[in-house]
Amino acid sequence: MKSIIYRKGCLACFLGMMLLVMQSSACAQSSDESNIAKLASASSNIPPSIHDSLVKRLQDQHQGLLRSSIIVIDISEQALYHYKDDQLAAKFSISSAAKGVGSESGSGKTPLGAHRISQKFGDRAPLGTIFKARRNTGVIAKIIKDPIDVPSDAVTTRVLWLDGLEAGKNKGGNVDSKRRYIYIHGTPEEGLIGRPASHGCIRMYNRDVVELFNEAPVNSIVYIQQ
Repeated sequence: MKSIIYRKGCLACFLGMMLLVMQSSACAQSSDESNIAKLASASSNIPPSIHDSLVKRLQDQHQGLLRSSIIVIDISEQALYHYKDDQLAAKFSISSAAKGVGSESGSGKTPLGAHRISQKFGDRAPLGTIFKARRNTGVIAKIIKDPIDVPSDAVTTRVLWLDGLEAGKNKGGNVDSKRRYIYIHGTPEEGLIGRPASHGCIRMYNRDVVELFNEAPVNSIVYIQQ
């Protein structure tokens, strides 16, 4: 009798262990499925390129330039998109001219059309470093986080000098972007990023302009659109 009870006890123990293993396996499968679902959801949140046709057109039109690095600046969105190897690598908030768009010298407006990064200044300069005529002054600006427009139009941290590529639109005569000193640069007035506030240049958050500076080489194509 004791032997029968012992065997029954062992059988019950064995069945209990099997049940636990099955439950554990089911939980693991459920967890895996949940993780797969999360990954799929995350992938679906990655925005597709919204400038595919524009990027392709710019690559075809400017084959002598760096076709693997293209920047699209959208004035209506106050946003800058950086494409690397045909993929959207980064999106940044910017501030274009308070006076709107235009190419005429002395207008204080942001020029439209195709440009290239002709030169870059400020490698390894501390955040907030003030540049005058593209020279490091050694002075660090106070970064203003509130939406306050100050009288000075300081250029800070990094400078990417733009050169127009379209004769009569942003190159030559009194519409020459390079001679107008149109830059992409950092600003002390970070509280105004996301709205038109500059004197013609493209302003960025100081940390963002460092990232763009590091990732966008000279001869990257820059296209500014409304």
